[in-house]
Amino acid sequence: MKRTPAVLLAAMLFTSVSLNASTVITESTTKTTNNSPAIADDIVVQDAMAEFRSLSRVEKKMRIAEVKKVAKEFKVQKAAGTDASTDTILLAILAILLPPLAVYLHENATNSKFWLSLILTLLFWIPGVIYALFVVL
Repeated sequence: MKRTPAVLLAAMLFTSVSLNASTVITESTTKTTNNSPAIADDIVVQDAMAEFRSLSRVEKKMRIAEVKKVAKEFKVQKAAGTDASTDTILLAILAILLPPLAVYLHENATNSKFWLSLILTLLFWIPGVIYALFVVL
């Protein structure tokens, strides 16, 4: 099950374990083995909040600084394009079927690349596909 960065960061912020991302992911996935992952996520966050509230002010500041560091590393890795290659494959398939949608999902915004892909697709479908593949790959 894929975890959102917000849930992971919240769990890392409030848990008393080491702030390795793999540790938090392992803990959150093992606690969500029951039939209701949303309830299990709530329980994990509530437990983490209780632990965080019991810390001293200095420990809280240290924990927050560590979480900011982990969040910054996550953003750097995401910007470097270290996402799974399955995303790229799926976007390439989508670029052949619906080029503007693939460009939008890749860019996460309706910017000039999206509009150019839309215009090329509306005028002539093949140039839109070629452009979308160029952007995605």
